[in-house]
Amino acid sequence: MQLKEIPITGIPYDQLYIEKIPAAPEYCRRPAELLPAGNRSVVVNPNRTCMPLGAMWAVLGVHGAIPFVQGAQGCTTYVRYTFCRVFKEPATIATASFHEDAAVFGGRRNLIEGIRNLVVRYWPELIGVVTTCSSEIIGDDMVSFLKMARANLRKEIGPERADGIPIVLVNTPSFAGSHVDGYDRASRAFVETLATTRNKPNDKVNIIPGLLYPGDIREIKHLLRHMGIEGIVLFDISDPLDAPLQPPVSLPYKPPGGTPVEAIRDMANSLATFALQPHAGQAGARYLERKFGVRAVVGPPPIGIQGTDAFLKALRELTGKPIPENLRQERGRLVDSLADTFHHTMMKKVAIMGDPDVVLGVTRFVLEMGMEPVALAGGTASKTFDHDVEAILAEGGYAGDPPLVVNGGDLLEFEEHLKQLPRVDLVIGNSRAVDIAKELQVPLVRVGFPIYDRFGYQKRAVVGYRGGEVLLAEIVNSILGYQYPDDRTHQL
Repeated sequence: MQLKEIPITGIPYDQLYIEKIPAAPEYCRRPAELLPAGNRSVVVNPNRTCMPLGAMWAVLGVHGAIPFVQGAQGCTTYVRYTFCRVFKEPATIATASFHEDAAVFGGRRNLIEGIRNLVVRYWPELIGVVTTCSSEIIGDDMVSFLKMARANLRKEIGPERADGIPIVLVNTPSFAGSHVDGYDRASRAFVETLATTRNKPNDKVNIIPGLLYPGDIREIKHLLRHMGIEGIVLFDISDPLDAPLQPPVSLPYKPPGGTPVEAIRDMANSLATFALQPHAGQAGARYLERKFGVRAVVGPPPIGIQGTDAFLKALRELTGKPIPENLRQERGRLVDSLADTFHHTMMKKVAIMGDPDVVLGVTRFVLEMGMEPVALAGGTASKTFDHDVEAILAEGGYAGDPPLVVNGGDLLEFEEHLKQLPRVDLVIGNSRAVDIAKELQVPLVRVGFPIYDRFGYQKRAVVGYRGGEVLLAEIVNSILGYQYPDDRTHQL
């Protein structure tokens, strides 16, 4: 790309936009052997972010908990910046603040002093220690370090107060996975550390929602409430990351909501654990099943008709409680919306990108609309993603050409494939797909994490029947806004 010359005196505000001049007048197809990300030594436009982010997301969903990052300041600053852009909320995240000395001699001193400072200043109800690539590579013995930190706390504030603050260690080397894997590891670390005893059945169900937004979690609670079922939502960010603006009742300020620590301890006594996103939360559900016999119900994401049906049916079979009339009416409204709009969505060719669970859930939903998925890109490499796509296509009776499936690749691979297709009508994905949609000159429907270039998307729901109506309306309106001139909209 070439840029116009920037004057030494600076650019006035009315000329801030710099026009990009293409290096070549036409699109140049790249060598086919370099398109798969696995054939290249570089990743171009990654379709994921780092593993510690997923673990920090999880810790923030526990009431009064603060993540403590055993790594450099950048590992914390980037995540706080991302959360602020996506959720429009501040996030309290502590850091060991690695510098050169920690990289050479280890992070023991940083962790012990950091834990001490965090406790005496904020008095958190739980500390989630999240490792990073640097601490994992230098081989920090985190278990021993935490024992030393605990012993140090006992000397300073007394054993009773020191032992009253649980510390959960989540190992998240960034090079070993993505934010989805980080959340998944956190789900296991929390139940393994806290849910240690099965002594009194509670007739509740555990919900591990995965990387869903606050609006989605509220919709899940809405479904549970109307089913008359009490649930424990692990990593409930619906309030901590969407808190009302009010004067703090006490200092240090702790946002309202989040899963209480005692509720996590009680998860071993529940009837079952629903991991709504198999790639983000299955590890915790499987652990509870193996250790305590708490049944694990893994996926599918409750997106669209079939996904929500499966969730409610599993709840009904598990608890014996019928599906109430008001939820049946919500389902009927979504079916009615599908019938009202199928002539706009039928045969439309759609490309979907994002976290694998989101891609799979949305794929099932677009098939219900009669759309044709032409390319599916899951940003986190998965052993089951290809098979899951085949199963969903077969389940939906899809008879078109099989879509390209990018399993863990980057967005360069995804974009180049889309440019070589004769037609794509719509892209569904997160904000990282903005440039792809602009290049293809098609609308982008924003779903999944992260969405940082629109306001309010973290508050809406796309799960459940009501969320399906919201997502359907946005898809249809995007098609109408792009394909229909204003002087023809009266014919719709």
